[in-house]
Formats: sequence, structure tokens, C-alpha cells
Amino acid sequence: MARRGHDAQTATVILSSALAPLALPLSIAALIAPTQAPPAGLAAPSGLSSVATPATTPDPAASAPRAVPPLTPLELMTAFDPPSSLFGAGHRGVDLAGAAGQPVLAPLAGTVTTAGSIAGTPVVVVSHGETRTTYQPVRAAVAVGEDVTPGQVIGHLSAEGSHCPPGVCLHWGLKRDEEYLDPMDLLGARRVRLLPADDAQARG
Repeated sequence: MARRGHDAQTATVILSSALAPLALPLSIAALIAPTQAPPAGLAAPSGLSSVATPATTPDPAASAPRAVPPLTPLELMTAFDPPSSLFGAGHRGVDLAGAAGQPVLAPLAGTVTTAGSIAGTPVVVVSHGETRTTYQPVRAAVAVGEDVTPGQVIGHLSAEGSHCPPGVCLHWGLKRDEEYLDPMDLLGARRVRLLPADDAQARG
């Protein structure tokens, strides 16, 4: 009986010795294996840390629509120069060189709020929600209350009431409430040609 117990203990020791080399590599593998994030919805196994994935924040500028130039080619005569006060001196918009009868395009989607003559100058105004764009002198091809899409013809450039006599140019403005903004900002990084004043005045 004592002999049988001794044989059982010897078998146990031999079996444990045989399994030991198998257990050791498994333990080492668990220590040196790179940690990985568990699949979505599953928790990381106990004792292992998961690798955090940094959240990405969408760039609002990347998703914002880029405006269509109101005139093509885009040639800047006079840049934006905001006034220091409500009634101060400045240039409340930009002047773009053009020709009489040239189509004027809506840069952004919006709704026409003005299409007619103001103080003898033909004007079109388009609302874009928080902001509005103004165009003069432009003979309207749209009506008040009409929705427009980017690139749609909203009128034609007129020589009457030009900011650039004897030449013809489009005075393009952008406002938020009573604040004047630079409409060229709507075009992003689009390339624009700066036109010498003498060349611009020669157009008509």
C-alpha cells in the first residue's frame, strides 16, 4: 500500500516536470506580447492594458463650402479696408474688375432680399443666414424672395453707378448685422490677380 502511494507521488512529480517547459513560454509570451486594443464592445482581458485611440475632431473649415467667384476672371482692383467706426472712412468691400453686361454669379446659396435701384444705383443683396452679400452696380436677373444656388447668374454688371469710372467694376460686400467683413475670405486660398489701377480704369 505504501509502495502504491509512493508510485503515485512519483508520477505526479514527473507529470509536473513535463508540463513546466510548456507553461514557461506561455508566461513569457504574455509579458512580451504587444498590447492591443480589444474589438469594439469588448473589454480588455484582465491584467492587460488597452491602447487608447486618440479622438479626431473634424475641422470645420474643411467642411465649409467654398464660394464661387462672382466674376471670372477674378481681378482685384481695390481691397477691403474696414472703417474704424460705423461712419468712418474706409472701403466697405472689394472692387473686382469687369465689363458692362458681364454676368454676376451668386458665390453661395441664399435668398435674394434686394433686387432693384437704391439711390440710382442698381443693387442685388443675397442673404445667407447670419451674413449677406451685396453687389453693385448690378442689373438684377432675380427677384426678391428667390432662392439662388452657387454659380447662378443673379444679374449683369452695369456701367451706371460704377465705383471705378471711367472703367467698370463690381463692388462686392459682405456684412454680418452691421459689421463689414472681407468678402474675399469666402474664397479661401483661391488665387486672385491684383490689377493695376490704370488697367482697370481702361476697361469699360
